[in-house]
Amino acid sequence: MAFLAGKSVKNKVVLITGAARGIGAGLAERLAQDGAKVALVGLEAAEQEKVAARIGEAARCWEADVTDWTALEQATKGVVEHFGGIDIVIANAGIATTGFVRSIDPVAFEKVIEVDLLGVWRTFRVTLPHVIKRNGYLLAISSLAAIAHAPGMANYSAAKAGVEAFCNSLRAEVAHLGVKVGVAHPTWIRTDLVSSADAHPVFGKLRASMGGPIGRTYPLDIALDCLQAGIRRRARTIHVPRWVGALKLMRSFLPPIIELGSRARVPAADRAALEDIATRGAREAAVTGHGGRAAIK
Repeated sequence: MAFLAGKSVKNKVVLITGAARGIGAGLAERLAQDGAKVALVGLEAAEQEKVAARIGEAARCWEADVTDWTALEQATKGVVEHFGGIDIVIANAGIATTGFVRSIDPVAFEKVIEVDLLGVWRTFRVTLPHVIKRNGYLLAISSLAAIAHAPGMANYSAAKAGVEAFCNSLRAEVAHLGVKVGVAHPTWIRTDLVSSADAHPVFGKLRASMGGPIGRTYPLDIALDCLQAGIRRRARTIHVPRWVGALKLMRSFLPPIIELGSRARVPAADRAALEDIATRGAREAAVTGHGGRAAIK
């Protein structure tokens, strides 16, 4: 059941993780409008049900943690039984924390890597047999953070860079099976995750000091436009917006540039982070976003 040359998602079954809010929810609605059947998989069951209710009969929800093999297997089995198979998988589930390596809560730090990197591997591993049957498409949502590694984001940058590398290896492994693999690199998009990070008393100020396009927050619709178009053509890479692709060409020069720009900003932020931890506790000072709170209990 190979994809047609028209690049349509009409009547395709699309499984999306992290579909309760932001990019995941928006893509579910956009792809359903294109005629797809969407399976929403994630932790926030009540929020996912709201998304499914907006979409209608083309959507169905399954509650599952992408770090839980059994839950993912059960959700995948449910999707196949309900829709008959899986054509496209979008590994979108992701969380972020804020904090410097020397002081961040260890559980919060490691949970980001478990959700954002290992969650992609687990999602693709569990669903891949079904995607192979339909010569389908796997898309992982990485980030600009895979290319530009900012202070206070060591775990997120490492996880998202790992997602890119993972997809590059996987693409070569499954090409002969008729499966295409894509990776998306959104910059700062106005989602719950980003808004929550921007509201952080320490790291919100640090990000606000970033200049130029790399510090700008883009509307959700811009990300959805780029991702929807990329999914339609089963793209190898999706850059949100396009200048992120150009930034890739100079990635080897970025670390020293970021380090130079951080010299005047990080010392004060480091002191403020320690004060924040002393006031609120390490865990509370690290967690951002509703998804993060659901994952880091």
